Amino acid sequence: MKILLQMPGRDAESWRAALAAALPEAEIAIWPVAPADPDYALVWRPPAELFTRVRAVKAIFNLGAGVDALLAVPTLPRDLPIIRLTDAGMAEQMAEYVTLATLRAYREMDAYAAQQRDARWLPRTRLAKAGFGVGLMGFGVLGQAIARALAPFGFPLASWSRTRKSIDGVTSFAGTVDLRPFLKMAHVLVCTLPSTPETNGILGRHTLSQLPQGAHVVNIARGDLVVDADLIECLDSGHLAGATLDVFRAEPLPVDHAFWHHPRVTVTPHVSAVTLISESVAQVAAGIRRIENGQTVTGVVDRRRGY
Repeated sequence: MKILLQMPGRDAESWRAALAAALPEAEIAIWPVAPADPDYALVWRPPAELFTRVRAVKAIFNLGAGVDALLAVPTLPRDLPIIRLTDAGMAEQMAEYVTLATLRAYREMDAYAAQQRDARWLPRTRLAKAGFGVGLMGFGVLGQAIARALAPFGFPLASWSRTRKSIDGVTSFAGTVDLRPFLKMAHVLVCTLPSTPETNGILGRHTLSQLPQGAHVVNIARGDLVVDADLIECLDSGHLAGATLDVFRAEPLPVDHAFWHHPRVTVTPHVSAVTLISESVAQVAAGIRRIENGQTVTGVVDRRRGY
């Protein structure tokens, strides 16, 4: 079995060592060294040159949950299955991140931080939890893990996705017709949607203005889902109380971007979940073994939908 591993800016040798331990029978090459026809290509944001030099025979594994960058590569073979990571330790990390952001919004910690800077001792009236809904925009593996993490806190939880999904304790909304009522309940709106032509710019003035007065936005999905100028306008007008942003249209976020110094924006450098080598390799190795045994594998990307 031949495997091509392409990992720009990452510890490729650590990945190779983990893969060799999980798949001792495999011959593993690290790009730009490459066999002409590997059985599998394991890639993350690959250059177009890769697919002109090599031709994977059985499948391409995308070493992350988001496949938008891979699908945009013009030389990507059209007839090979693409398999993405469906969790690999990311769900727990994202659940931690969103729980922190949600509790920070609910307990109004930004307001107390501002009062501290002014040396003001002013207890605030506690918000009614029953009226503080959390809306999960996107409800796949990651969205469902976030829902499970938030459930013990007692917030009203709702999900919005392409198709209706049923999980205890979560009100399900689906499709365009349900978007408005979903947004109206979301005092914290958490976005985990994939980046597709349909979702690009979905968090713009039209949707943000339908959130409750004083709502918070948490984006851990992709930066192109947010219309930056519209979000800033909604924050400046006071309609939104805050935004916690981990992903951006340009990364690293340009030093002159308004998000850096906006008093109602929290910026983190795409760290809501980092890809963990051991968990990722275990998932990839399991997928390869299933393919080798003629079995089905999870995480196969539907190219038409973009995820």
